Amino acid sequence: MSEIHTGGCQCGAIRFRITGVLEDSSICHCRMCQKAFGAYYAPLVNTRGAELVWTRGAPKHFQSSNHVRRGFCENCGTPLTYEAADGVAIAAGAFDDPGRVPPRIQFGVEGKLPFVDRLHALPARDTMDDIAAAPFLADIISYQHPDHETDNWDTDSWPKE
Repeated sequence: MSEIHTGGCQCGAIRFRITGVLEDSSICHCRMCQKAFGAYYAPLVNTRGAELVWTRGAPKHFQSSNHVRRGFCENCGTPLTYEAADGVAIAAGAFDDPGRVPPRIQFGVEGKLPFVDRLHALPARDTMDDIAAAPFLADIISYQHPDHETDNWDTDSWPKE
């Protein structure tokens, strides 16, 4: 029986469905992935052997090297794909349930930042634990698309500029 995975960008302009088993999840520490994700590393899930369908919209692309292009949402900026000759990988955080696709290997470790292995040892707080320092959290309204399929992409509730 095939697995079904869904996901999309933060604003909901782009949605995808993947049918098949996803076994090739990774973290890439190379500098190019750090820049593309604006983060210490890029969590990616290769779709090789599965069927990827864009169910709403499609990514815009940036050719980050002679071999790789990267897809992103032109509306909200969410990084979505790493595309090379060997297939398409999807950003793990773009999945509706990223916990279903845990990383199994690390790549580009020559670019790994020295403190990454110690992140788990940092003090930790729940979001609302910071309410005294960030009182705006008390009445925050999220415009993020929900982590499930919707019939349409409703922008009417977005704040107007």
